This record gives sequence, structure tokens and C-alpha cells, in this order.
Amino acid sequence: MMRGSLTYDRVLNTLAAWALAILWILPLAYAVWTAIHPAAYEARFVLTAPLTFENFQRAWAAAPFARYFLNTTLLVSLILACQFFLCTLAAYAFARFEFPGRGLLFTLVLLQLLVMPDILIVENYQTMRLLDLVDTIPAIALPYVASGFGIFLLRQTFLTVPRELDEAARVEGSSALGILWRVYIPLAKPTYLAYGLVSVSHHWNNFLWPLIVTNSEETRPVTVGLSVFSAIDSGIDWSVINAATLMTSGPLLIAFLLFQRQFVQSFMRAGIK
Repeated sequence: MMRGSLTYDRVLNTLAAWALAILWILPLAYAVWTAIHPAAYEARFVLTAPLTFENFQRAWAAAPFARYFLNTTLLVSLILACQFFLCTLAAYAFARFEFPGRGLLFTLVLLQLLVMPDILIVENYQTMRLLDLVDTIPAIALPYVASGFGIFLLRQTFLTVPRELDEAARVEGSSALGILWRVYIPLAKPTYLAYGLVSVSHHWNNFLWPLIVTNSEETRPVTVGLSVFSAIDSGIDWSVINAATLMTSGPLLIAFLLFQRQFVQSFMRAGIK
């Protein structure tokens, strides 16, 4: 009876997983269908429908997507570089150094995870105005250059590094920063990869803050550019809009498919202790 119940539960779980997967992939499948077929087949699913890449060409020519991609690449690269630098130093300090108020400061870092970024939009915009950075890429990046999640994740990884490696490095004459560079960072590469994918994905898709703080094509990322491109009064059909959507989301899909195993394994190795 017990074995039959377990088998029944496993079948239900499998069916539920497949149902969720189908619901998730249906919008993507529709976007791919409309993007590679003429507009006449937007709502007609005919297997013999002719394939075309004209929709991608029209979308690319209708808006400065090359500039949008450049802006987004610069943005996510700037944010990721700053996050790696600041989060690494902070996580190393919290993991291996004793100093007054360490527990309180780390608690404040964790509290950042409870604050929704949208709550600070007005304050962040006022700060960018005071710094005269409105409508610039640094203005989009500055509120995100330090990440409580990144500090927490790297700290958990650094705590798993044996103390003996620290002592061996000190015997060889390494300084604290030398130990960080030669011991901790190499051992945390899977965590850096996983966090990098999360950070790039989040800031590539970020929309509200870039929409508020940018005003021109020279600084708009792809999310804001796509929203302007697909405005109701633009007269663009769904085939072209979905082609543009696939162009902007394609890099993230490819990156996740290439690194999905490392992504999952690195979070499992990071462990929460």
C-alpha cells in the first residue's frame, strides 16, 4: 500500500511539473512562431506556413537596438564589476575578521534584502539630480553597485574555506588581500558564476528605474527601448514586436541554457550555514 501511494504521488508530481512547464513555455513558443512567420499567420497555426526572418530585419531597422544593446551591456558590466569588488571585500571581512559591531553590521546588510528597490525610487532620483547624473548610465547603476544578497552568498562560500589554507598562505608571506586573491576567490568561482548570472539577468530585465532616470536613446537600455518601440501608437504588428522581444531576451536564454548546470550546482555548494 505504501509503495502504491508513493508511486501515485510521483505520477502526480510529474504531471504537475509537466503542466507548469507547458504553461511557462507557451508564451515563448507563440513569440517564436509569430517572429519567424508572416503577420498573416499570427493566429493561424499551419505547419506548412512559410518561414521568414523579415520580422527581425524590420524590428532592427525600426529602432536603434544596436545602441540599446550597447547601453545594456555597459550597464550590466559596470554593475557586475562593482558588485564583485564590493561584495568580495565585504564578504571576506564578515567571514574572516573579528571587529566591533560585526554582527550588527551583517544584520543591517541582511535587512537590505527586505527592502524593495521600488520604495527608494524617489530618494534615488533626488540623489541622481543632486549629483547631476540623470539620463546617464551611471545613474542607472549606482543604486545597485552594492548587493546584500551578493555579500551574503559570498560570505557563506568563504566560511566553507578551511582555516588551514589561510595559515599556509600566511606562512608563505601572503598578506590578507593576497590570501583573498590566491585562496578565496579561486575557490569561490562557481559562486561568482551563479551570482553573475543572477545579477546580469536581473539588471538586463530591469525596467522601472531605467524608465524613470533615462530620457534619451543614448542611455536607454533594451527594456525601455523595447517598451517605446512596442507602444500602441507605433503601428507595429505583433510579429515584429515579438521578433524584437526575442532579440532582447535571446542573450539571457542562451546564457542560461549554457550555464544552467553550473548555476544550480554553485547554489547547492554555497549552502546556508
